[in-house]
Amino acid sequence: MQLLHITAPAPVRPPASPLRRDVMVAWSLMVLIAALAWVLTVGQARGMGVGPGTMGLALPLFLLLWLTMMVAMMFPSVAPVALTWARSIGRGSSGAARAVRTTEFVGGYLLVWSAFGLVAYGLLTLTGEAVRDHPGAGRWIGAGVFVLAGLQQLGPLKRVCLRHCRSPMLQLLQYARFRPWLRDLRVGAHHGLYCLGCCWGLMIVLIPLGVMNVAAMAGLAAVIFLEKLWRYGPWLTRAVGVTFLVLGVLAPFQHWLLPGLAADEPSMGPMGPM
Repeated sequence: MQLLHITAPAPVRPPASPLRRDVMVAWSLMVLIAALAWVLTVGQARGMGVGPGTMGLALPLFLLLWLTMMVAMMFPSVAPVALTWARSIGRGSSGAARAVRTTEFVGGYLLVWSAFGLVAYGLLTLTGEAVRDHPGAGRWIGAGVFVLAGLQQLGPLKRVCLRHCRSPMLQLLQYARFRPWLRDLRVGAHHGLYCLGCCWGLMIVLIPLGVMNVAAMAGLAAVIFLEKLWRYGPWLTRAVGVTFLVLGVLAPFQHWLLPGLAADEPSMGPMGPM
């Protein structure tokens, strides 16, 4: 007697919803933009080297380079928040409308970091002049920056802002109450302020390490990403804070820790004398 083997039909997966496809496209696009920003940053850094201060860059060029650096360093960690906001606003909206609103969110976020770039330019200008006039001052500037960054990592402002960056859903729901006028831009800027409060201590260590130090940028970007998305991120925050305090103690006696505060000749990059 021959037995009939009946094979059950394979389950048919429902097609991905337009919203889900748009989110996947947006995620891929942000990753691609971050990768391109890294390529541009590394290419420029190779021509400039590591030196004190702004390395002779005029303010507009510095801000352009700073914004590229922020895209490279921050997009991997801000992408989940931007996409969560896109999903929350996406239902009932067309793909084009979601793309525009997500772009506004990212624009508001970058606007905050561009404003911080003005502060960074001022600090780098002051430290660069101090190192040129008093080369020995670099060790104490570096020590002070590391200690300040360590205290910020261990302080209450860091905990509050990091808590928001790690679990932004409640805040995103509150953002829905914002008035419609430029709401997405303001939401991005509001989240950017939390991110700035969380990460400004990490950014200022580029003063002693060098604003164009690619290895330092990559390390800081990894710390920022893990602090916000890794389950042990808060523990990493404390470990990095203690490390900065130790570096602050060692900096006056270990000059190799301060490549960004070592006075040298202006570099010759692809854009000419810096």
